[in-house]
Amino acid sequence: MKCVRIETVNKESIKSLQFPKEELLSSIAKRKERCNKLKRAMALGNLEQEKVKIIFIDNEGFKRVETTIWGVTDKNVILKESTLIPLGRIVSVA
Repeated sequence: MKCVRIETVNKESIKSLQFPKEELLSSIAKRKERCNKLKRAMALGNLEQEKVKIIFIDNEGFKRVETTIWGVTDKNVILKESTLIPLGRIVSVA
């Protein structure tokens, strides 16, 4: 198993990142699971101010951010100050 370096970024720097268009998850079931996890995380953030760790891939590699999710659309995850992470670039939510 290959070890992957994950860079921790702050949410303010996400606006300057560039994201490829390709979807990372090939399975429809995995995409649904990711969406459900994001929606649960959004509810926790709105009700309890709980932060989550989101791992995603931009055009340079793996990134991690700890933040509150404000919204989830069919294309993006919305963070504070209208910061967007394309849904298809998110690897995991915890």
